[in-house]
Amino acid sequence: MKQLSLKNVWFLNTRNDILSGMTVAIALIPEAIAFSILAGVSPMVGLYASFCIAVVTAFAGGRPGMISAATGAMALLVGSLVLNHGIEYLFAATVLAGIIQILMGMLKLGRFITFLPQPVMTGFVNALAILIFMAQLTHFSGQGWVMYALVALTLLIIYTVPRFTKAVPSALVAIIVVSVLSIVLDLDVRTVGDMGEITSALPVFHLPELPFTLDTLLIILPYSLSLAVVGLLESLMTATLIDDITGTGSDKNREAKGQGLANIVTGFFGGMAGCAMIGQSMVNMKSGGRTRLSTLVSGIFLLFLILVLGDVVKQIPMGALVGVMFMVSISTFEWKSLTSLTKVPLSDALVMLVTVVTVVVTDNLSIGVLFGVLLSALTFAWKIASIRMTIHTAAVSTRYTVHGQLFFGTTSQFIHHFMVDSDPEQIIIDFTHSHVWDQSAVDAMAKIISKYQAIGKKVTITGLNEQSALLVKRIGLSPSGGH
Repeated sequence: MKQLSLKNVWFLNTRNDILSGMTVAIALIPEAIAFSILAGVSPMVGLYASFCIAVVTAFAGGRPGMISAATGAMALLVGSLVLNHGIEYLFAATVLAGIIQILMGMLKLGRFITFLPQPVMTGFVNALAILIFMAQLTHFSGQGWVMYALVALTLLIIYTVPRFTKAVPSALVAIIVVSVLSIVLDLDVRTVGDMGEITSALPVFHLPELPFTLDTLLIILPYSLSLAVVGLLESLMTATLIDDITGTGSDKNREAKGQGLANIVTGFFGGMAGCAMIGQSMVNMKSGGRTRLSTLVSGIFLLFLILVLGDVVKQIPMGALVGVMFMVSISTFEWKSLTSLTKVPLSDALVMLVTVVTVVVTDNLSIGVLFGVLLSALTFAWKIASIRMTIHTAAVSTRYTVHGQLFFGTTSQFIHHFMVDSDPEQIIIDFTHSHVWDQSAVDAMAKIISKYQAIGKKVTITGLNEQSALLVKRIGLSPSGGH
């Protein structure tokens, strides 16, 4: 049984995973360098982080086939820390963020990803596709028609090769062909080497050189908390997306602990904090990667490229990698969501659009998701915050049948429906079609009962479901109407 499990997790898709992992590794290099520059550190900090995080999450992560490395979202959070306190504080904050993520995994906080509504997920994916596309546009600055030609050729190869063979990822074929063409023709285009210096050196164990004091903790703790939350949110959302693509499940709490362990390791080996990369994960998916082997290969081959093929890697034209990321952007975007805008409820369409706009405007996926979730919660509360009453009056009694949810948001409507003075002697309040949720609801019931009892009328509560009856009894209101 264990051998079967090992095969399913690691070696069920060996050839595709190896080739896909190699493709991802090549595409990781310019992004890791760019994110390092964004954080204000050496390019090697991002490259070491990408290697360490990919290798550790390959073993410890909860989502096979997902790619984790240095990311732009994490780089944005630490820029001021590096600027004001130095890189050693970045390493310490990264380690502490990892510890916090492990604690979050142990507390099983990963389950809360299930609370994300589908419109927010769709908005997240669409916004990410737009951000991936927009991030590539900077590479065209100062470039001539040759750059556009190389991007077009890359896309042509990517979409044409699968018509003839799927033995090799078309993105890898495109990168190799376009790189060879650029080198042979000595084209004057921007290359990976122009992004930053790549040195052929292994990452080494390094304890952050800073005072281990309370003041140091107070400096790094806010950054570590932000890194832990943002990193985990993006990782779990990416894992959920890959779950949908592959039709398989993943262990979100294990992923939280795996991400934490990866950040601890990278912090001790000269790397910056990272998390799951939806762009590179999509490259892996589109290239055929499915198991943990693809993630491991991406990390190991990245280190191989740095140590052995650094001079070759520097000559890869950015046009080839931009074309690959354009493909990722196009395939990531949920095009069906555009045609379904007029079919889904208006509130769902609004949530999706707000999530997209917020992410694109702020360039922050977490803020966009937060806005989307809050808007979803508000629209949901608005939908259920209404209650109606069916009233049947006989000679000696009146039956009020409650329809809707009775909680703090509907208690005023609930009380307003009762005609205390004009009702007969017997009052029946029927909760067969309702549910009593909280203390506010029970207090509202008690107020109505008190009003009737004050003028000598009897109230009977009926139809409470098991949970509602238990709550009412626990708070101290008798179903028969007394206290």
